[in-house]
Amino acid sequence: MDLLLQLQIALNIVIASILSGMVGLERELKKKPAGFRTHMIVGGAAALLLSLGEVLVIHFNELGISKIIQTDPIRIIEAIIVGISFIGAGTILQVRRDDKVLYLTTAASVLFSAGIGIAVALEQYILSIAVTLLILIINYALSKIFKMLSHKEEHED
Repeated sequence: MDLLLQLQIALNIVIASILSGMVGLERELKKKPAGFRTHMIVGGAAALLLSLGEVLVIHFNELGISKIIQTDPIRIIEAIIVGISFIGAGTILQVRRDDKVLYLTTAASVLFSAGIGIAVALEQYILSIAVTLLILIINYALSKIFKMLSHKEEHED
């Protein structure tokens, strides 16, 4: 495999890990179950797996067997989502006595981190940065606004 391609993949994994880590840092600071390192690993792993799919397609083409072995990169994305679903399901906790479900936002953030990794692997850097900022706004800013509104309603009753 071309050394330049390997370096590009490694750089994409680093970028995906850093962007996903930003999402995880917000979760970590809120003491949620899947934090900084988990999000970094998920984002980096998604970028790695999707990049390896590209490497496989190139490899099959070079061997001249691309007509025999059909590749479908979409299946890699599907596999990433299924794998992340297991991680997300492991973070969700139901508290029976309160009929509450906890950590859904964290599970969704882990899925979003995988999406960031996929976007970076596809070299969609502006999109990757934009959605990282979006999830930070959703998790941090909207959480603050929701708490302020909830607190205001409690005092009005």
